[in-house]
Amino acid sequence: MPSVGKFYNLPYMRQSKTVLSVCALAGLELEIPEYKHFEDNKKPEFLAKFPIGKIPAFEGANGLNLSEGAAIARYLAGLAPNSGLLGTTPEEAALVDQWVHFAETEIAMQNDTIWAMVSNHIPYNKGFHTKVADHQMRSLTSLETYLSTRTFLVGERITLADITAASVLQRVVTVTADAAVRSKLVNTIRFLETIVHQPKLEAIFGPVEYVEKALQWVPPKKEKEPAPPAAPKEKKEKEKPKKVADDDDEDDNLVPEEPKAKNPLDLLPKSPFNLEDWKRAYSNKDTRGTDGSLEWFYANFDKEGFSVWRVDFKYNEELTLVFMSSNQIGGFFNRLEASRKYLFGSVGVLGENNASIISGALILRGQDAKPVVDCAPDFESYEYKKLDVFENQEDKTFFEGALAWDLEVSGKKWADGKNFK
Repeated sequence: MPSVGKFYNLPYMRQSKTVLSVCALAGLELEIPEYKHFEDNKKPEFLAKFPIGKIPAFEGANGLNLSEGAAIARYLAGLAPNSGLLGTTPEEAALVDQWVHFAETEIAMQNDTIWAMVSNHIPYNKGFHTKVADHQMRSLTSLETYLSTRTFLVGERITLADITAASVLQRVVTVTADAAVRSKLVNTIRFLETIVHQPKLEAIFGPVEYVEKALQWVPPKKEKEPAPPAAPKEKKEKEKPKKVADDDDEDDNLVPEEPKAKNPLDLLPKSPFNLEDWKRAYSNKDTRGTDGSLEWFYANFDKEGFSVWRVDFKYNEELTLVFMSSNQIGGFFNRLEASRKYLFGSVGVLGENNASIISGALILRGQDAKPVVDCAPDFESYEYKKLDVFENQEDKTFFEGALAWDLEVSGKKWADGKNFK
């Protein structure tokens, strides 16, 4: 069967799972071109077809170009009317549309908003978090009641409504629907497991990862506010002329301002290695090769004033999707903001969805990592090991791989990463 078109996507997106599942059940061939996010979708030829630059995006063999996952899925389901994915009557078709819209707007939207807040992608507001979570819970409770007497959402066979709801729920159980919530959603979880384990869909959905505790926002450590300046002395209404000696006496009686407490890292001996120069070299040069940033580093690094460290997340078994783990690194870096002038980092996700680790390298002021990283409330979730990149070849290889973003650990290759600079 010829391909119905090209589908630009990232496989872990819930919309991608919906579209690919539709094709699997409808017997449609879909071409999946190689796609690099934030690169290919900015190219003129991509924007000529999809002006917003969003994915998922569908380029039909007949010239039709579509964005928005729900629209793509519905169009493809309509190409196979005998599949029953859109129902078999006008009434069933309307119910399918109803449940697709419900899953997208009453559950997925709330879940994505909460995830964005706790991941520091949008400002956190506890009252708004509570309101959105309550809204989502009401919707999940309504779905639970509806599914208590049904296997599928519409009719007696799987439809687009079931596929869409399952893709949304698979994401929900990794963010908000923790063990306590799931105990109230027995029928909903049974429904999710039923859909994702359909023989033709199991490979597309992959295993369902259930979070034990809902994701929570971790506030950044607050810096102490400087003490207010001492109030100036009130002048007397009448002052007698004073001799020069009297002026000197008055100066002796003034109470000096208490000096501001210095960061202990600022008391270290001055270093010839300029961290800001290094950050510019790393940003503007190729990492490896002649005149690369690594060559600059080895020529300028001060082993007495700075040190290099390996950092590893302690709880890799909790990691699920690569993009979520990458966002976790971003959150950790956000909480290190107070140490920006003392620290550089290159940390990544190695592996694939549901089988990944977080690891990388730090360059920091001094010979102890804790004074630099303990401004992040979650710094103890990571292990720190000092590296000798000048005398130890294994340490040097790890360090250079982390900076070049081609690090490989225990067979797991670099999938995504972030820099702190």
